[in-house]
Amino acid sequence: MSKIIIAVDGYSSCGKSTTAKAVAARMGYAYIDTGAMYRAVSLYFHQNRITYTNPKEVADALEKLHVSFNFNEKTGRNETCLNGLNVEEEIRKMYISNMVSEVSTIVEVRRAMVAQQQRMGRKRGVVMDGRDIGTKVFPDAEVKVFMTADTFIRAKRRQVELLEKGEMVNLDEIVRNLEKRDHIDSTRSESPLTQAPDAVLLDTSFMMIDEQVEWVIELADRRIAELHRHGHFGKVHP
Repeated sequence: MSKIIIAVDGYSSCGKSTTAKAVAARMGYAYIDTGAMYRAVSLYFHQNRITYTNPKEVADALEKLHVSFNFNEKTGRNETCLNGLNVEEEIRKMYISNMVSEVSTIVEVRRAMVAQQQRMGRKRGVVMDGRDIGTKVFPDAEVKVFMTADTFIRAKRRQVELLEKGEMVNLDEIVRNLEKRDHIDSTRSESPLTQAPDAVLLDTSFMMIDEQVEWVIELADRRIAELHRHGHFGKVHP
């Protein structure tokens, strides 16, 4: 079976994770939510009062924490675990959203997570979403998508997600959070959020999730067919 890596990068609340999950399920690929990994690290740092500017504290913490994913057969979705405990619901809360971009700027954190992500995707057959998948984690990914959307539309989507979890957050607060995260993610020195030169831009402002999923799958199918034509399958990746 010829399998590839599909890298889905972009801004928060563009539908990256939902689309990537559905694409992985349709194609029989593994799905890895790298954003959840950084959220889990943020939760650990919060719970253990880690000082971001103290390299020793950060290094010690990274040695003690382990992020993994378990597939829940009842819900049909992957759930994030921190040191074996299910933290899927907790890491989606607003206080973690307010921390995660800052934690993600820490060089040691990014290097530790990137190394883990690269191990996860070594055998291909993976759909991975995040901020630096196509530029840093898998620059050799066969398919790269960069998602964007209008900030107000993204904020409305995020508000609906939070309401479904019983968390009421003012729309203005969500807009400020998104704008702050966009700025931090795009300007950090280590693996900033940027569109890879060979990534295809997808504006999801006025697209339904089903349309996004079909768009990515069609792109992947064309790429797989192209690789077959040129005899690239069967080559060993480093």
